[in-house]
Amino acid sequence: MSTSPAASGFGSMADTAPLSLCDREPHVPADRLVAEMVPPPRFDSVRFDTYIPDPNQPSQTEAVRVLAGFAAGLSGAHAVGGGKRGFLGFGKAFGKPKEARTPAGPRGVYLDGGYGVGKTHLLASLWHATPAEPSLKAFGTFVELTNLVGALGFQKTVQTLSGHRLLCIDEFELDDPGDTVLVSTLLGKLVDAGVALAATSNTLPGKLGEGRFAAADFLREIQGLAARFRPLRIDGEDYRHRGLPEAPAPFADEEVSKAAYATEGASLDDFPSLLAHLAKVHPSRYGALTDGVKAVCLTDVQPVPDQSTALRLVVLADRLYDREVPVLASGLPFDRLFSEEMLNGGYRKKYFRAISRLTALARDAKGLVEGA
Repeated sequence: MSTSPAASGFGSMADTAPLSLCDREPHVPADRLVAEMVPPPRFDSVRFDTYIPDPNQPSQTEAVRVLAGFAAGLSGAHAVGGGKRGFLGFGKAFGKPKEARTPAGPRGVYLDGGYGVGKTHLLASLWHATPAEPSLKAFGTFVELTNLVGALGFQKTVQTLSGHRLLCIDEFELDDPGDTVLVSTLLGKLVDAGVALAATSNTLPGKLGEGRFAAADFLREIQGLAARFRPLRIDGEDYRHRGLPEAPAPFADEEVSKAAYATEGASLDDFPSLLAHLAKVHPSRYGALTDGVKAVCLTDVQPVPDQSTALRLVVLADRLYDREVPVLASGLPFDRLFSEEMLNGGYRKKYFRAISRLTALARDAKGLVEGA
């Protein structure tokens, strides 16, 4: 049950009670999923020249150079079948009719690195720098891409994206064999149609799926995905916490509730109820779930009980981070959300990303209590 005004005792602090995420059941039409395949609000204004490379990490400067060159190389006509310039200008196809040409070498670049080294900043900068209309370039997370296929169907998704000059995929992961086959087949068809690819991940493409499934039947698909990308390693420390104080400790329930009532557009829910509600909402709708929410206030944060719930929370954390929504919480600190077993398992990279992002949002929310 979501936190109620009566139970909180703060009904007199505002004309209206806080919003409740648990009361929302958003419907997202397929055309909205397509229209929203652009960099999220947090990355609206990022560009290559706003990325600040760590002087101690030359790979960051190199990544900017390579990606800027890639963007410039996408100014030409749509390269059906890779028949004109190869990806990043590598190679040309000769001696075959245009319709029979096949891509020579990788037609994608893969930004691999740890948490908070600016991979999404660079990916969004690439999208902005590519000289094409927004309708000819797409940007979305891996989850959003698979959700698009679920909403439109495979063939319609291929048809919709094949006319694009660039597809950027953030947080590229393979969580199960079905996703492996789906994404491998989709990207293969898009590459054949001349779409250039760019992706980010904390896992090199040849390592995708490790620790989650090891079926030999899917080795070919994993290798096929790796062959479509040129890996570009980006080293560095998590910038979200670089030179910053530790995230604030969780607040008391009363402080969180008071801040929720004092903050216009804030939501207020108890954490266990929110986790239960997420199970009833498709992850493709988590962005819509937070529409209009200026701050998320959570009481009674507890360890996440199981893997399915944890993965849903990861998606919500990503959507909140994308939208720069601060998160104010009571209960356990966010670095204790996931069990040791989870943090040592196959999804550990996702869980550490969620901890990093929620910690950053908790730091952003500290002022809500101070101003309440």
